[in-house]
Amino acid sequence: MRAVRRFTVRASLPESLSGLGALATNLRWTWHPPTRDLFASMDAELFNRIRDPLRMLTALPPSRLAKLAVDEDFLARSRAAIEDLEHYLTEPRWYQEQDGELPDAVAYFSMEFGVTEALPNYSGGLGVLAGDHLKAASDLGVPMVGVGLLYRAGYFRQALSLDGWQVEHYPVIDPTAFPLELLTERGRPVLVDVAMPAGRVLHAQVWKARVGRIPLLLLDTDTDANDEDLRKVTDRLYGGDADHRIRQEILAGIGGFRAVRKYCELTGHPQPKVFHTNEGHAGFLGLERAREIIQADQLGFDEVLPAVRAGTVFTTHTPVSAGIDRFPVDLVQRYFGDGRLVPDVELRAVLALGAEENPGMFNMAHMGLRLAQRANGVSALHGRVSRRMFSRLWPGFDEDEVPVSSVTNGVHGPTWVARELSALLGEVGEGGLRERVGDDALWALRRDLREKLVYEVRRRVRAAWLQRGASPLELGWTETVFDPDVLTVGFARRVPTYKRLTLMLRDPDRLRALLLDEKRPIQVVVAGKSHPADEGGKALIQQIVRFVDDPAVRHRIVFLPDYDMSMARYLYRGCDIWLNNPVRPLEACGTSGMKSALNGGLNLSIRDGWWDECYDGSNGWAIPTADGVTDPLRRDDLEAAALYELLGQQIAPLFYDRDFEGVPGGWMSMVWHTLETLGPRVQASRMVREYVESGYVPAARMVAAATSDGYKGARSLAEYRTKLGTSWPQVRIFDSELIVGAKEPLVVGTEVQVRARIDLAGLDLSEVDVQAVVGKVGDGDELSDVVTVAMHPDGIGAFAAEIRLPYAGSLGYTVRVLPKHELLASPAELARVHLA
Repeated sequence: MRAVRRFTVRASLPESLSGLGALATNLRWTWHPPTRDLFASMDAELFNRIRDPLRMLTALPPSRLAKLAVDEDFLARSRAAIEDLEHYLTEPRWYQEQDGELPDAVAYFSMEFGVTEALPNYSGGLGVLAGDHLKAASDLGVPMVGVGLLYRAGYFRQALSLDGWQVEHYPVIDPTAFPLELLTERGRPVLVDVAMPAGRVLHAQVWKARVGRIPLLLLDTDTDANDEDLRKVTDRLYGGDADHRIRQEILAGIGGFRAVRKYCELTGHPQPKVFHTNEGHAGFLGLERAREIIQADQLGFDEVLPAVRAGTVFTTHTPVSAGIDRFPVDLVQRYFGDGRLVPDVELRAVLALGAEENPGMFNMAHMGLRLAQRANGVSALHGRVSRRMFSRLWPGFDEDEVPVSSVTNGVHGPTWVARELSALLGEVGEGGLRERVGDDALWALRRDLREKLVYEVRRRVRAAWLQRGASPLELGWTETVFDPDVLTVGFARRVPTYKRLTLMLRDPDRLRALLLDEKRPIQVVVAGKSHPADEGGKALIQQIVRFVDDPAVRHRIVFLPDYDMSMARYLYRGCDIWLNNPVRPLEACGTSGMKSALNGGLNLSIRDGWWDECYDGSNGWAIPTADGVTDPLRRDDLEAAALYELLGQQIAPLFYDRDFEGVPGGWMSMVWHTLETLGPRVQASRMVREYVESGYVPAARMVAAATSDGYKGARSLAEYRTKLGTSWPQVRIFDSELIVGAKEPLVVGTEVQVRARIDLAGLDLSEVDVQAVVGKVGDGDELSDVVTVAMHPDGIGAFAAEIRLPYAGSLGYTVRVLPKHELLASPAELARVHLA
């Protein structure tokens, strides 16, 4: 028999233990060891097995709860933990100590949130990043509200068939069994409504998770108020066809915005005026924000657009156009065409926001960029890649002028750093650690962490083989898998083809030789899930599984199925080397190596994502890239050969080169250097501070300027854009000249004059920037490394500027005219420029 519905009954706690509920439902316990210790003391074996305080309270026998209810020592520790949480939630933190115009609240939208494996609402790096973002914002005191969807099947659980093929299983979750609270009003669930085609309505209830100080709102359509097909909108993360996906993204953006408004209304939380979209999935929220202003203040769409853009920060994680969400235009028309979804926002305006070179498709990233005044990639390299990828939206501007900056991702140290390491070293990133602690103590700890990984590997390998159908009688060999004294390499991540899971198999004989070397062996742990629809990724998993199944090497290389945050912690903490070998530059950031570095692991990586900017020659190794090789197979052969060479000739010898006490001094020098130099750079706290300083605060200021005095600023910018629409096509730069003085020859620093005659077609001098641009010039006369200088009026229709020549060699110059308005964050924002 099958249950019609699933529900969970929570434990009834004795009065003296009632405060444990708040500790169990606030996910701060995921990064606060003292709280975990308190729950572990209730039943260590049970806690180590389920690692979830809320489930533990349900699983504990009433007799044990009754005993704890009169245990004065336990009650004292409980009160201390509750007081500590209350202090954490209310005390001023970094954000409260800042000066200036800080936003009262920021809404952070993401399609997935990986806060903890106890709330399986994530698939990979994007979700874990979003979870780390909320945790760091909580620690810093940033007043944030997280917004996403609650998936009733979560992300899939992964198993392997006998022949090594990935098998997906979707366990159905019951929200009442998770650390979630249903948002209610007068005792009834709050429902957020979103219009659907054919006169129907999609309803979503709202669950709240507490991530430290941050409320995380998750919308759930599995409610009796919906038709059967609409109940399934939030069934699976990244599941379904285009129709299913657009429903999810409409709900995330438009429904998510409405959920935030309702939550703040009910709780008194400040209403956000700054909105951060983590990827383009929730981009439709900009349309709902426009609708709200139009209906409340009787403005037109063009007038509200500056206010919407001013308060939006958009982060793209996509380094290739193929990775962008696109929908057929007729599908967008189906959902927005009748005007019920976002009343007073015309369909033509919606379609224009997502327009791309293919007129039949609607581009979510393009909409995200057009609705956000501030946009960024997630590493310095990815910022450059993004500027190149989206440069066609800003014709006439050089790639480095495209208004897409970069904020390199970070990871939440308290979540990922082994507590043993924190106890030994204190704050990772401090200087002088080596002198205070010593190589031998850290080496011993690293060996202990490696040993814990070995035991976990053995447990999981045995469980995986049992699941594949093996008999316990034939699995004795699993007790000798891996060795705590062998150099351990980790490779764990999602498995799209560009990450090249099987690059290590390009020459199987060379890999076997490294694994089985008698003096300097290595062992490799591999893990990762492929998207259920990605047959190519599944084939890569099968290829690696078939290799690791070989009895000759299976004690030195393993594939662990069902990669999640729980497994990841063992890998990040126990591996000596973290391997990453994507096709450059297709890795936007790749934060897994950061987590390894925080635990004293060394990175071995292609210079892609974060590693491109953080590799310094002493904190790990960079795998050379076969730049210029267009044949992908040839490129893989060359880069795999470089990988084998580094492992065999540099990494393994350094690891096994020991002093008389058995400590590898050279290796430890790199570990210390990694901890001290990368420690501060890879933290999510650094990332969130950057978002506050370069994104949220400027956005709040611009929102205030756009909306104050009856949206005077927004109206002014809208009028200016209308004026540009008429005048800009008539602007002309008739001629220009470079005037050189008598001094010959020209040398660096020589002052020259640039003059030009320009017709501004009725635009006022205050409405334009006229610039002289000088820079290095190549064979095609393209300027690079440019220096710009403002030109000033020098008679009727004449402009001039003095420039000191900045470089030696071949130089060139040009003149250009740009729009100018106080509410523009970038000269390129309006994608208008006139060049001589």
